[in-house]
Order: sequence, then C-alpha cells, then structure tokens
Amino acid sequence: MKDELYEKICCCTLNRIFGYKPAIARCLVDNLGSCSAVFHLTKDELSGLLGPFSPFPSMISQHELDKSESELRRLNSEGAEFLCLADPLFPTALKECADAPMGLYIRSGSRFEDIFTGKDMIAVVGTRDISLYGKEWCTKLVSAISDSGSRPVIVSGLAIGTDINAHLTALENGLPTIAVMATGIDQVYPQRHHGYASRIAATSGCALITDYPPGTVPTAVNFLRRNRIIAGLCRATILIESKVKGGGMMTSRLAFSYGREVYALPGRIDDVRSMGCNQLIQEKIAEPIFDAEDFIESLGLQSPNTKRKTIEERVRSRYGKIFPEDRVLALTNLCRTIELHRGITMEELWQHSDRTFAEITADCNFLENEGFICIDLLQRCTVNFLKKE
Repeated sequence: MKDELYEKICCCTLNRIFGYKPAIARCLVDNLGSCSAVFHLTKDELSGLLGPFSPFPSMISQHELDKSESELRRLNSEGAEFLCLADPLFPTALKECADAPMGLYIRSGSRFEDIFTGKDMIAVVGTRDISLYGKEWCTKLVSAISDSGSRPVIVSGLAIGTDINAHLTALENGLPTIAVMATGIDQVYPQRHHGYASRIAATSGCALITDYPPGTVPTAVNFLRRNRIIAGLCRATILIESKVKGGGMMTSRLAFSYGREVYALPGRIDDVRSMGCNQLIQEKIAEPIFDAEDFIESLGLQSPNTKRKTIEERVRSRYGKIFPEDRVLALTNLCRTIELHRGITMEELWQHSDRTFAEITADCNFLENEGFICIDLLQRCTVNFLKKE
C-alpha cells in the first residue's frame, strides 16, 4: 500500500475515533509527525500519552484501519472522497481553527482545488422558520454579491428556510455554493432536499461536505457541531434571521470567536425571528445591514457592475411592445403594490383596487407563471428577486 493512501486511511480513522474531540487527534499528530505514527504506538505508549482511563487506546487498532480502508473504497466508487487536514488542498481558513476536523468527506463533480483553493467564502445562515422579510433580504443580499462581479462561495447548511434559500439563490445567480451537512456524506437531511443536494454536487465549483462518517444520522448535537465548520470555512458570516437561541446564533458567535466578520439583518424588536440578530448588533458582535450596496462595500467586494431593474422596469421591458398600454400599466401597478406590501394576499389586492377579483387573480397567476412574483399556500404575494431581465 502506498504511503500516501495509508496516511489517508489513518487520518480517516482518527477522524472517526476522535470525531467529537478533534483537538486531541490534532495534538497527537502534531507531536508525532503524522497520522500513521499514531498507529505505530503500543497500547502502553498510547495510554501514557492519553491517560490510563482514556477509552481511545483500545480503539486505535488494525480493525479500525481496515474499516476505514473499506469505507474509502466504497465512497470512492460512489463519487465521494476524503480530504485530510494535512493535505495542501484542505481549506486554509478552516485549518486555522483549533477545533477543525481531521478531515472532510466531500461529494462533488469538481476537483478539490476548484472548490477550495483561493476561494473567498461567505456564510449565509439563519432560522428554518424564515419570514417573507427574511427570505426577500436573503435573496437580495446573495444576488447583490453576485452582481458585484465577484464570485465568492456561498456556504450554508442545506436546512429548510434560510439555508436552502441561500443555496438556491447562489445557484440561480451563478455563484458556487457549499452545503455543510450534519449527517454522513451518504445521507441527505431533510430528505426533501435530496434533489437540491444532487444539483449542488453536480454544479461546477460546488460541493457537499461533512466531517461525520458515513452512516451518521441527523441528531441535534450534530447540527450544533456542524456549525463550527460553516463558521470556520468563511471569512464572513451573514445572519438573516434568528431567535435568541438557535444554530444561526451559534454559527455567528463561533465566527466572531475565530476573528471573522459577522453581519446581521436587523428586524422589528418584537419579532422573535429578529431578536437574535438585534442582540448580536447590540452586543457589537455583528455589523447591521441597512443597504445592499453598502453591505457589498463593507465586505470589500466590488461595487455592483449594473443596477438591477425594478420589477416595474422588468415587466415593462418584457411586455411593453407586446401588450396594450393599459394591460402593461395594470401589471406594473400590481407589481409595485406587491413590492411595497410584502405578503399581501390576492384578496387584499382586490380590496384596494377598482378591478374585479377575477382580474386580480388572473394577473397574479400570470405574473407567477412568468416568474415575476411568488404566491404561497396562504395566497400571499411577494416579488421574485431571483428573476433577472
């Protein structure tokens, strides 16, 4: 067996054995010089280093190495790989963190260097119970990052709400995105995001990553521990919405402890979904986001190359020469009202209009089918900021 492959097998084994205490494994490797050197020690030598009551010496065995070798061969046949902490291609920012994992399982159609090397990474995190306000601003901010002309990687956790909105907005705008999972690389949680995960893995420069061994199921503690990787990968973290306690708050505080930039979207003081953001701003941990263009400058990215058209401009650009002026005016007025009153229902649009309910419904459905607005199950209407003209 080649030395390089054996070292990877040893690293993968240490990652599994010391998964919840990676600092111990890192200390051993730093002192002994390599992962393989750990497995050349006798049980007495290991006990002398780790302590007489440590459970780890009995786990550092040939059996565990054989298990890792089999695991890596199987994953490789399934399109996944393991990247060791000592590998030059391991993300530099994450390597700087004292609690970095010994390695990462990665599923991607791209080479490691195309995912990590020289990449500017920005985390976008927040509550699963995202509001229309949060979703709108998450889309605006990621889109503004794309419009800046830069191509940073958008990192999030694949969860419902803020995470998946950030991933999809990145993909729609041509930005690479990385999903950090709280399960093994052979699973996707939630299951409803399996298609999205496959799309991420298949897109150039994108990846699914985790430090959890295959077979690891989603548990609360794994989601909390996963957050250190999101924070560690990125030079800046954006908190869209969060309660006072939540995964997004933990990620933001971890990012701050790593000396990284933290930004938060302020919200109403009586909105439970904004209380976490407001608290971080009050504690001077996070910088508030008041304007997308100012935010881009704060990140040190280029100013937007072109200003996005308003929704009225987009509608008029598309239909101004196709539909009669009164029809175009009706559509643009409807869009303007929806933009000014985020979450307005079709019934409320009708109540504040001199048009019939059938006309309002028909135009809203038309605008949704054309991708200009979104209508949820409660018939609430919002502007689709993903759509470009």
